Amino acid sequence: MEIYIASISIMLAAIPVLGVWAIADSLLAPKKSRYRMANICGAGLAAIACLVGFAGAVCGPWDFSIKAEHAHFAWGLPFGSLTLAIDPLSRLFLLPIYGLGLVCALSGAAALKHENAREHNLAAHWFFYNLLLLGMALVACAADGVLFLLAWEIMSLAPFFLIDFNDRDSKVRDAAWVYLTAAHLGAIFLMAFFIGLWQLTGQTGLDPAITANALKDVSPRTCSLLFILALVGFGAKAGLFPMHVWLPDAHPAAPSHVSALLSGAMINMGLYGVIRSTGLLAGPAGTAPGILGLIPGWWGWLVLVIGLCTALIGIIKALGQGNLKRLLAYSSVENMGLMFIGLGCGLIGISSGDAWIALLGFAGALLHMLNHAGFKGLLFLCAGEVLHSAGTLRLELLGGLQARMPLTGILFAIGAAAIACLPPLSGFTGEFALFMALANGASATGVEKQLGLLLSLGLLALVSGLACALYVKAYGMAFLGKPRSGFAQNAHCPPFNGVWPLLLPAAACIAGGLLAPQFFHMAAATAMQAAPLPGQLLGECLTSAAAIEPAFIYISIGGIGLTGLVVVVWLLRKACLRWRIVLNRETWGCGYQASSARIQYSEGSFSEPLARIFGPVMGLTLRGEPVRGIFPGLASLGLSAPDRIRNHVFTPLFEGIEKVCNACKIIQHGKIHLYIVYILVTVVGLLVWGLK
Repeated sequence: MEIYIASISIMLAAIPVLGVWAIADSLLAPKKSRYRMANICGAGLAAIACLVGFAGAVCGPWDFSIKAEHAHFAWGLPFGSLTLAIDPLSRLFLLPIYGLGLVCALSGAAALKHENAREHNLAAHWFFYNLLLLGMALVACAADGVLFLLAWEIMSLAPFFLIDFNDRDSKVRDAAWVYLTAAHLGAIFLMAFFIGLWQLTGQTGLDPAITANALKDVSPRTCSLLFILALVGFGAKAGLFPMHVWLPDAHPAAPSHVSALLSGAMINMGLYGVIRSTGLLAGPAGTAPGILGLIPGWWGWLVLVIGLCTALIGIIKALGQGNLKRLLAYSSVENMGLMFIGLGCGLIGISSGDAWIALLGFAGALLHMLNHAGFKGLLFLCAGEVLHSAGTLRLELLGGLQARMPLTGILFAIGAAAIACLPPLSGFTGEFALFMALANGASATGVEKQLGLLLSLGLLALVSGLACALYVKAYGMAFLGKPRSGFAQNAHCPPFNGVWPLLLPAAACIAGGLLAPQFFHMAAATAMQAAPLPGQLLGECLTSAAAIEPAFIYISIGGIGLTGLVVVVWLLRKACLRWRIVLNRETWGCGYQASSARIQYSEGSFSEPLARIFGPVMGLTLRGEPVRGIFPGLASLGLSAPDRIRNHVFTPLFEGIEKVCNACKIIQHGKIHLYIVYILVTVVGLLVWGLK
């Protein structure tokens, strides 16, 4: 707790300093030296706070029986309290916050040092960056509902200003406003959840034992309503379908180091909120009600179905994208769906009394959350290097970057292989746990549960296969082949001092696979402490964890062996070719003597076969005409995949609300006597209503 408080103190000291600096920079004439100093100081303070916080979060034993550490401070409000608590669940979610926050601060400082001092206020940028880190760190450890909502609001407001960094672009401004609207719509549901919890329990504390005990006489319908409010409110932040519409616009609009932090750390807080609120409603592990207690079976099925829909929609929409960062943004939607598949599976296991499904569902969700922070942060930062070097992220204009940006290409390949769940990297271990949880559905009680879980297993396999196809497209089109345009042809190799921070998440991707037993132990211990497991089921989960851990040991041994074999083969090849001349030739000429970028796969040709199957879901629209006939003439075909949920649901809804609000402006006459009449009518109406 002391180290965590130290990291929070560094942020609290940095924020006012950077705020004053930002105001001064806005009033004074732009100066390059002051601009660079703001960049170094802002990023440096964030990096120091994250380094201290990460050290505190990773140190110490990971045991499900560890009790939470509390810290109380003076609070000036008449309600609530400034109470912080750290338990295994908080520590696990602090790891990506601090770890990715450190990497993004270092990478962002290198990327922003070449920006124009007249166009950007970097002191303000790093002010909001530190504010975002502070908000996330407080959300993860808030032990009071009022403090939680205040921290949540800080965490929700800061990204608006970070996304709007390039505010001269109208698309960037629109994306920032869409994000802000979605964030506050979710906050409305969260306020309703916490107010309802406050009214039912009589206190604002977030101690699961006290809260669950106060709710023991509350009707199941009321608890289910609270659960729905929490799921919608936190799901909006996590990007669950159909509340995902802000995410594909906000992530491409933001600077790459901000996109990486939002995707790898901030949206995780939606998962954290659902897990924490479920524990509040059902009680802590070991003391929760029995199998027929406060967790109805349909809670788990609802979360599972939402997770499946989110994963399928996310990966299918990602396949139709031609912008690299937008593709990664939809991939984040897919991965959040995978986490909620695990969460739903865990709730089903609790409600049915199946320890194997409960443990592996929760542990798989938490393990995939950790892994996703590593490889998605790495991929977004690599996309930022591509943008800085080539000047575009459109896949149809890239190609051949592996030869021009070798280190960036290797790092992107590591992240792509990890997110495609290829062994021996980190993504494989998280999805292995999810597969094992769903596969145990064959032994579940009841035919409907067996069919539901096995069907979910098939859909999860489909999502995994499509993810492999997606990252073959992303890496192949961006880094392999020949340059498709002058953007790729003229791309330069970024300096090592700007790329070296990316080595840290790449190392995490490798360590997540090679150290699979240690990472699974962390996730399983956290799951047994955070999940509302009844006492008998908790003991069975301990037995199940001991039974499954050898499988992760075999994964680790196999990964180490495979890695060693690859290294040995590479060294042998290098030794054999040491004194030979190696010539490069076209692999498959197919009769073409002069190969060019025009005969390579295009973005549309990658998507077209899958569009035949998933076209209605992908929402693909064609531009131009395809090649026809035996001797075709000139033809051009382009594909786009607009988000139908946003265009046909949310956009008309908000346009209608805007019209209603504009119509209500008629009451704003600017005449005092009419406003007095409004007040009198309201008072009389309230009196009449009170008398009734």
